[in-house]
Amino acid sequence: MNNWPALSSLLYDGWVLRFADGYTKRANSISPLYRSTLDLHRKIEECEQLYSSQHLCPTYKMTPFIQPDNLDRSLEEKGYACIDMTSVQTLTLTNLKKPDPHSITIEENVTVRWVEQFGRANHVEHKNKEIMRRMLSNIRTKKGFITLYDQEQPVAFGLGVIEREHIGLYDIVTDAAYRNQGFGEQVILHLLQWGKENGAKHSYLAVVANNAPALRLYSKVGYSEIYKYWYRVKE
Repeated sequence: MNNWPALSSLLYDGWVLRFADGYTKRANSISPLYRSTLDLHRKIEECEQLYSSQHLCPTYKMTPFIQPDNLDRSLEEKGYACIDMTSVQTLTLTNLKKPDPHSITIEENVTVRWVEQFGRANHVEHKNKEIMRRMLSNIRTKKGFITLYDQEQPVAFGLGVIEREHIGLYDIVTDAAYRNQGFGEQVILHLLQWGKENGAKHSYLAVVANNAPALRLYSKVGYSEIYKYWYRVKE
C-alpha cells in the first residue's frame, strides 16, 4: 500500500479502503488487514455503499492473512467473483547477475514524459495517465523510474520502490514491437542493481498467476513464490 499508493484511504474497523478514481484494482480495493469488531454483513453493505457512491465496483484484495478468516466464503455467498489470482514472489539480492551494458535512465521522480512513454507501451488510457502520475507522486520512500533504450528508442520501462531494505518492482513492461529480445530481464537487473546501490538487500514483486511469460522471466532472474492473493469483485 505504501509503494502503490491510492489517492485517498479510509480506515474502517480494521479494513483499509482505498480509492484512486478507478485506476487499478490494487489502488481501488478493500484490504481486510486487521481484526473486525462490527457485524460482518453490515460492514460489507456499508463498503458497497461507499464504493458505489464513488462509481467504483466493490473489490476486496484477499490474502491468506485476511480478517475475519471467513470473509472469503461470505463474499462468495454474496455473489462476489474470484478473479486475478496473483503470485507474490521474493528474491535475495546476493550473487545477483550483473546487467548487460545498456543505455538507461533512472529518474527518482515521476515525469510526464515517463508516464507518456510507459502509457504507450502498456496501453494506459489517456484519462488514467494523470491519475497514475498523481498516485506515483505520492510515494514517500526512494523510487526509481527506469527507461531502457535501444538505439535511442525507449523500449522498456519499470518502477522500483525501496523501503526497509526491500525493493519492490512494479509495472515492468516492454513495448510490443521489442519483446522477446531480453529487454524485460535487463530492466529488472538494472533496477535491482540500482536497488542494491541504495541499500536494498531483498526484492519482491507480484505477477498474475496465469501470465506464463512473466513467470518464466521472474523465475529466470531467481524469484520464487511466498504466497498468493486474489480479488473478490461484486458484479
